[in-house]
Amino acid sequence: MHQGQHSGGIPRLSGSVAGVAMKPARPPAIPVTTPRRRFLRGLLLLPGIATLPLAGTATGQTAAAFTPRISEWPLPKPMFARSYAIAPDGRLYIAVPNDNKVLRFDPRSASFREWELLPGHHPNSIIVDRHGTVWTTGFGNDTIGRLRTRGSMIAEFHVPSRGSGPHTLALSEDGTTLWFSMQTGDRIGSMDIATGRIAEYPTSGRPSGITIDHQGRVWWCRASDDRLGHLEPGSGNIGELELGSGSRPRRIATAPDGMLWVTLYGRGHLVKVDPVSMKIVKTYTLPGGNAGAYAVAVDAAGIVWASEIRRDTIVRLDPSTEVMQTIRLPTGNAGIRKLTPDGAGRLWYTGSHNGRLGFVEAE
Repeated sequence: MHQGQHSGGIPRLSGSVAGVAMKPARPPAIPVTTPRRRFLRGLLLLPGIATLPLAGTATGQTAAAFTPRISEWPLPKPMFARSYAIAPDGRLYIAVPNDNKVLRFDPRSASFREWELLPGHHPNSIIVDRHGTVWTTGFGNDTIGRLRTRGSMIAEFHVPSRGSGPHTLALSEDGTTLWFSMQTGDRIGSMDIATGRIAEYPTSGRPSGITIDHQGRVWWCRASDDRLGHLEPGSGNIGELELGSGSRPRRIATAPDGMLWVTLYGRGHLVKVDPVSMKIVKTYTLPGGNAGAYAVAVDAAGIVWASEIRRDTIVRLDPSTEVMQTIRLPTGNAGIRKLTPDGAGRLWYTGSHNGRLGFVEAE
């Protein structure tokens, strides 16, 4: 675990843990009951729900080759997912804070399984490490949660600062360290997975979205400060990058080429940042204007995806041509706060408002 000096002094450490073995909860698989079901590549697809209005282009480009197909499933009961993560085996783990549960979705069988977490946890973010262990941020009780699905073993690791609101997770490239934002406590945390020890670093601006660049530096969004923060794990040194008044950065993602992409919620912009020079490379105005630029992800081909949370749309940007397309989701009031490509050509999303899970792929 990183224990180096940083600009705010020595990080605070914690190692307290509470755990319990939970009895496996195996509800029956919940099939989608939409008429005219059909299967493709082992996945249940809903016909006739994909639409693609071409909302805008850049630098004179006029067309794009991507034709989308969208597939959706309702979550069991009236559940509203906040975040999700794709496991090494291709299954999805979904954080449902209001129900205090983690769901697992198997795309091959279109079925769900659920685990109830320790009281008061209310998971906001979720990640799965290379061993298949599930980690969550306990926004409700200031903990980092661990779920080992084999045996349904659940544990919690308490952060030093109470009322800090652990928010969003990122995993170091070597898989040994969890990094997380602490929104209400204005801190960044790190946790050594092997020992459970937690360090905290001071920041400001209600930190939320977080990522790790190819040099191992940690970057996060400071929406209330209109800045990005960055931290060098080896030294603990903290810096910042100004994004302009009213920008309100919300989420951040690292691209395969090492560039960072940031959604500016306050301006409806998508920003490309060079983490080496620590400068803004380019700013793109999203087609919806001030439509609540929120989630952002970059797939293996370098295509950038961003959600416009007020319009129920996902924007696809090809940086090589600077062509943007708007994909309108089939179900309204979606509330897309997380986007993740799965490496098989699908972009997954969850609706935090409408309780649906879906993906976009090429027709």
